[in-house]
Amino acid sequence: MKKRYVIEKSGRVDLDDFDPKGTGGLQEGPEIDAKVRDDLGDLSDLQNLLYAARCHAVLIVLQGIDTAGKDGTIKHVFSGVNPQGCRVASFKQPTQLELAHDYLWRVHAVCPAKGEIVVFNRSHYESVLVERVHDLVPEKVWKKRYDEIVTFERLLHRSGTIILKFFLNLSKGEQKRRLLDRERDPKKRWKVNRSDWEERKLWNAYRAAYEEMLSKTSTSFAPWIVVPSDAKWYRNLVVAGAITDRLEPFKDEWEEEVERRGAAAMKR
Repeated sequence: MKKRYVIEKSGRVDLDDFDPKGTGGLQEGPEIDAKVRDDLGDLSDLQNLLYAARCHAVLIVLQGIDTAGKDGTIKHVFSGVNPQGCRVASFKQPTQLELAHDYLWRVHAVCPAKGEIVVFNRSHYESVLVERVHDLVPEKVWKKRYDEIVTFERLLHRSGTIILKFFLNLSKGEQKRRLLDRERDPKKRWKVNRSDWEERKLWNAYRAAYEEMLSKTSTSFAPWIVVPSDAKWYRNLVVAGAITDRLEPFKDEWEEEVERRGAAAMKR
């Protein structure tokens, strides 16, 4: 299922080729709920092995326009994992200390250790998105960052980090509906403010930035997965399935390492 959404290498990406309303011909219902539960159960088992074996680290990047569902994805997809081996890192406006270093300094500092899953809620890609759209750095600066980011992710990959990158693809109409829903619901009103509507005016600029990001930073070791996100249930299905599919091939290796460590411990 996920292969249709994977950008396996750099090349021109047109988001018109990816339908944010798509559900892969599936319909929400008990069968889908059961599939997600199975995937989340598999993810929990795989995380336990990852943590015990400590052969690899897992970095999961969530990127998308406001209301695309980054928080919702984290809440649903990682609901069953052990907090001891999983954490979420968010990237807000840089502090003075962070600004005194290169833009990847604060990112590298929170990358996962071996045995750990780290989810980036937004990420280092803000440096070619927000900083580009709002003209916070010159074009000649952010243009160089695509190659720098690929090099950075190659370093992580070669150091044993498994990287999954999800672009949550939301339609403009669905974003408006979600923003209005937040304004009308007293329990959600805190999530929306004037700046969200101001950012919406820059939709086309962000779309161009996302397309170039996807075009220039998708690699064989860290491909982007463009997730249809208008339907929240389908978004969760795709993300959960993609993560378990990516980690499953490491299961035997992790099991062997856990057994080796256990045998070594018994000899002490």
